[in-house]
Amino acid sequence: MTTERYAPPGLRDETAATEANGNRSSSSGVQATLRILDLLAASAPLQLSELARELGLAKSTVHRICAVMFDRGWVVRDAEGRYDLGIRALRLGSRSAQLPIVTAFRTVAAEFLTRYDETLALAVLDGAESLYLALEETSHPIRLVTHVGSKTPAFASASGRAVLASWPAEAVDALFRGLPLVTPAGRRLNGLPELHAILDEVRARGFAENWEETAIGLYAASVPIVNDEGLTLAALTTCIPISRVTPERRTEIVEALVEEGRKLSELTGWLPAFVGRRP
Repeated sequence: MTTERYAPPGLRDETAATEANGNRSSSSGVQATLRILDLLAASAPLQLSELARELGLAKSTVHRICAVMFDRGWVVRDAEGRYDLGIRALRLGSRSAQLPIVTAFRTVAAEFLTRYDETLALAVLDGAESLYLALEETSHPIRLVTHVGSKTPAFASASGRAVLASWPAEAVDALFRGLPLVTPAGRRLNGLPELHAILDEVRARGFAENWEETAIGLYAASVPIVNDEGLTLAALTTCIPISRVTPERRTEIVEALVEEGRKLSELTGWLPAFVGRRP
């Protein structure tokens, strides 16, 4: 038999409030830690004052969190006091090559490169940006110079558009409302209406294209990778210098990309979405 201790109503309320405040405090600490890691991944090395300013946190809070992460190997600090990612954080990134979706990507990439010898990438959405998760490069000396982990604005890139096309309009609005929609190549979209028109076209065609919007002289095409529940997992993208894109070759490559995307979707259909949204 268990005995439950009685507490007067006032004490019970105070205890519940204390527990709730403790939970909120713990949650805030976790959020701050993750925000620091995100910022270091994007912009390191950074001084303590820069971290605090960018995140809008007190220096004492950032210092306390960074001290714990330093002791546990998640961050390092150089002679000038600047923080960067430590070995434990980098070790997580090294596992990306072992992800099931990446190993499946290698299979379809091999087929595509054998036929066309053009760069093929696997991209996922990371906030408002498209992030390269895996990459197989062409042997041509003239190519897109990029790397795993590189990012481009999702509204401008073919891979980002391929994923965003599966989102409801209100979710796209919430992500980009108030942001200047200027592509890396300098073209300014006519606000959210033009972005929605682009995404409507992507949905109608089943693939996204990009002509010199993320880099001058570059053509990109992308198809969504969808799991068995209809959630978009990622995007399969090819990046080709425009000098190698004739009308006939473009048609052939897009058709092949759609087919490889279908195969990759079948191979990864059992996976849950990273940041999936149902069409």
